[in-house]
Amino acid sequence: MEINSREIKGKQITEKNNQIKRIDSNHYKVKSQSSNNEYDVISTESGFFCSCLDHQFRKVCCKHIHAVEISLEIRKKVEQQITINPIENNNCKFCNSNNIIKKGIRKNTNYSIQVFLCKDCDKKFSINLGFEKMKASPQIITSAMQLYFTGESLRNTQKFLELQSIKITHKTVWNWIKKYTNLMEKYLEQITPQVSDKWRTDELYLKIKGNRKYLYAMMDDETRFWIAKQVSDSKYTEDVRPLFRKSIEVTGKKPKILISEGARNFMQAHKKEWYSNYKNEKVTHIRHIHFKGDKNNNKMERLNGEMRDREKTMRSLKKDDSPIITCMQIHHNYIRTHMALNNDTPADRAGIKINGNNKWITLIQNATKANN
Repeated sequence: MEINSREIKGKQITEKNNQIKRIDSNHYKVKSQSSNNEYDVISTESGFFCSCLDHQFRKVCCKHIHAVEISLEIRKKVEQQITINPIENNNCKFCNSNNIIKKGIRKNTNYSIQVFLCKDCDKKFSINLGFEKMKASPQIITSAMQLYFTGESLRNTQKFLELQSIKITHKTVWNWIKKYTNLMEKYLEQITPQVSDKWRTDELYLKIKGNRKYLYAMMDDETRFWIAKQVSDSKYTEDVRPLFRKSIEVTGKKPKILISEGARNFMQAHKKEWYSNYKNEKVTHIRHIHFKGDKNNNKMERLNGEMRDREKTMRSLKKDDSPIITCMQIHHNYIRTHMALNNDTPADRAGIKINGNNKWITLIQNATKANN
């Protein structure tokens, strides 16, 4: 029996109810799959010990140990889940008093906003966290961003807003994207996604200023969370170690399995960045992938398809560090729901829950508050 098949059977055990009983933090009982017996799985200083014959005589990590390890990971994810809620600021912006009342409506060029009066300091103010001094409302700005990152061009987005009697230029939409991408990126860098132990990596060629470039991406297999990215000049000889190092910074760990195509730069980066003599720290690198069967990189190809659809509308990017790629990453992870994830976002599966009818506004508000 191969280790991979034991891992699969261990996962099958965790998917059934009442198969694992927690005695204490170091002792678990796992039901046998072929009889009415129960096996003891005990945590020791040298690792897990199981009372089954497979572990005792073959000295391998059996399916019962894998089941306990998987259940512990699930438990850990639940405990570490982060919830980001819309901000409801009901305090005076001058004295922080909550003794405030509504005091009319202030009309801007393109929208109206509620005005409040503080009965303690007798000052009027409005609350528009993250969108202060903007000529368009938060709903208009985030609708424009949503339109753009679901396939529309800047000019088509501008034309849509004109139908809503919002007079702006396509350059204004671009400025919104730059401003809020930078704001959200700084905020989200402080949050660690809870990803699995199997990652995938691949490259996609893009045109930047008419020149061919390559976008390297690292993605979690289970949650489809886009972990890290790197724009480079070449495909086979480019040093992709920064991508590997950035992935560790984002997740705080290394994977146990890495799936890539056969390019040598992935193999070299794997050896130089993730090589270890310790068995429990080794990263298995699967290089020979196929279009059919279990050794494929179809999930990465789907991510590449998202970028390709966006690139067709843009014609090409203007510079290597374009905020478009970063905001595409944010949109993929936190905004866009995926059918393969039962209409969850990758962030949902990675323990980061974004609440609110408009997730763009939720992120922008929390990012603004965190940076103040």
